[in-house]
Amino acid sequence: MLNKDKAQRIFETVRKFATADEVEVLIAGGKYALTRFANNTIHQNVAEENYICSIRTVFGGRTARSTTNKFDEESLRRAVADAEAISRVQQPDADLAPLAGPELAPKESDSPSRHFESAAKLTPEDRARGVHGIVEIAKQNDLTAAGIFSSSDSAEAILNSKGLVAFHQQTSAEVSITMLGADSSGWQKFNSPDAAQVKPLELAQTAARKAKQSAAPRSVEPGKYTVILEPAAVLDLIGFMFYDFAGQSVLDERSFLNNRIGKTLFGENITIHDDVRHALQSGAPFDGEGVRREPVELVKNGVVKNLVYARATAEKMKKSPLASQVGEVRVTGHGFALPNEMGEAPMNIVLAGPAAGHAKTVDEMVASTERGVLVTRLWYIREVEPYEKMLTGMTRDGTFLVENGKLAGGLRNFRFNQSLIEMLLNVEAMGEPVRASGEEAFDMVVPAMKVKEFNFTEVTKF
Repeated sequence: MLNKDKAQRIFETVRKFATADEVEVLIAGGKYALTRFANNTIHQNVAEENYICSIRTVFGGRTARSTTNKFDEESLRRAVADAEAISRVQQPDADLAPLAGPELAPKESDSPSRHFESAAKLTPEDRARGVHGIVEIAKQNDLTAAGIFSSSDSAEAILNSKGLVAFHQQTSAEVSITMLGADSSGWQKFNSPDAAQVKPLELAQTAARKAKQSAAPRSVEPGKYTVILEPAAVLDLIGFMFYDFAGQSVLDERSFLNNRIGKTLFGENITIHDDVRHALQSGAPFDGEGVRREPVELVKNGVVKNLVYARATAEKMKKSPLASQVGEVRVTGHGFALPNEMGEAPMNIVLAGPAAGHAKTVDEMVASTERGVLVTRLWYIREVEPYEKMLTGMTRDGTFLVENGKLAGGLRNFRFNQSLIEMLLNVEAMGEPVRASGEEAFDMVVPAMKVKEFNFTEVTKF
């Protein structure tokens, strides 16, 4: 397993071979294992341990990267030679920043612990026992279960010739379950660095209940409905907007936030932060250059407040005519590994819930709804119009009609065409934020939401 000492030794070997002005090394990888099941049977069990060493060299304003997964001296020497050869033939980049110094890396005391023995020591037998419990629940309900139970133990290190050293270890456990009936399905998914927080049987019970309750689905006319979106549905929708909260995206004029920063864009009940140190978050506390990730307030009470920045992007923004229009411009530690065209993005989203005492459970949202639709999750979401964030997609694995404050049975799935901006203007109620996993976006901390006038445009035949 990679540790800080091993990473330092690898870097010293790379540096021995390098002739470049500056050298940066990114080492990442770990142990990954997955148990896959379908038709109530485990049909695949795989495990892999792999690490990569990605070497970036700099000659003046020219930079390039070469990557290998072999760590013997000859392989590292060749990777250094490749990176240097490619660097020399690049066009100089006037915006390229010098390598980050050690003062920009996070301190160990400021780095959250995300490594748990519960996940690191998870065995194939442990995962098989979890799947066995899931399958038993499926059989008890005359359903068929499919899904995965995976675990990982990984590490990431960034070191450079300026003396920067950034290191992070993390574990992960994830369960995803689809319960299939004759004409219905239910789904649940959860991921956490701590395997003790992943409850396969609870997830299976919920997925089975959704499959049973949505049996014999009926059709209702498409149109605008009050919807109750469970957290997975919320994150898969809002995930489409966060790459726009990047300084480079605004500089390139490809962000829906161009000309909107500092203005009220969403409802007053919408506040969003990026915070890698939030108790329910995960991930390294540094970016692709080893720079400390800072918490950033993206939206406050519906007003777009700030963007995130890599080091080079912050400097470009300060010199841009847009500088006075985008809130505070500072290095926030959200850059991707260089070289890249994207710049940066917030990857540790926390959407705040309502004030204390005002959060509503999904059941309470249902009870307060005269007629609406409860959505477990969405899929096949695509962006139709980027500036208004018009999205299209479909419901899946647990779509229910709500009438007179109660679930009135399953519905055939809908296609929706919905502006994300309008959706976040129409939020009537929210739950407590939870760590949520979906299929279209990265994990986030988000609440369930009750949203008025959500636009369904078509009904499927299933």
